[in-house]
Amino acid sequence: MLLLQFSTSHYCRKARLALGYKGISYQVENLTPGLHALKLRPLTGGLTTVPVLLPQIEGQPIAISDSTRIFHFLESYRPTPALFFSEPQWQTEATLLEDWLDESIGTATRFVYYQFRATEGKQIDPSLFSQVLIQVVRRQYHINDASVTLAKTRLSNAMQILAQRWQDKPFLVRDNISIADITAAALLSPLALIPQYRQDYPWLFDRVIDIHHRCHEPLPPGLSS
Repeated sequence: MLLLQFSTSHYCRKARLALGYKGISYQVENLTPGLHALKLRPLTGGLTTVPVLLPQIEGQPIAISDSTRIFHFLESYRPTPALFFSEPQWQTEATLLEDWLDESIGTATRFVYYQFRATEGKQIDPSLFSQVLIQVVRRQYHINDASVTLAKTRLSNAMQILAQRWQDKPFLVRDNISIADITAAALLSPLALIPQYRQDYPWLFDRVIDIHHRCHEPLPPGLSS
């Protein structure tokens, strides 16, 4: 299998964690933002977002776009170890958490992370290419002081909710890893580079590290030794 991705995308990390947990061998192709659309449109019917998984297996789809659709494909292709609960009520709970994390918290993380990288975190990679890319992302998503303030509030509220489920337990739903855990571990991982979050939420990064180990995925920047 081949995963088309942006190397720094936390949504692409989500797909890699799922592939790793399933024990599926795969390769990655890192795309260049902007130029990536030329490769993706013919494969996806016009979509230009990553990740995109190419199964490269006879009888399987040519391309699967969107991390949630990739979850469903992987669960069908390799049911064990399971990421989905057999009990409908627990799977519904995991699905709701994944959707909330995808649509709200992943976006808030992006805003806070790129604001940090453009200001006090600029020294992480001060190269011209990196700084130009950061500014492109900030313009694309309308990241500014006002939107970042709202994103920080959203993350603060999210941490309170997640702490009730994750601070003293290894999993967000029941007693098994699920799509909710993988999504949270991936989409919150960029915050590991921001000292204030490392200081305020040490339990969060303990969970992020644990999920990465379970999925045989290298730790994200800020957490690798």
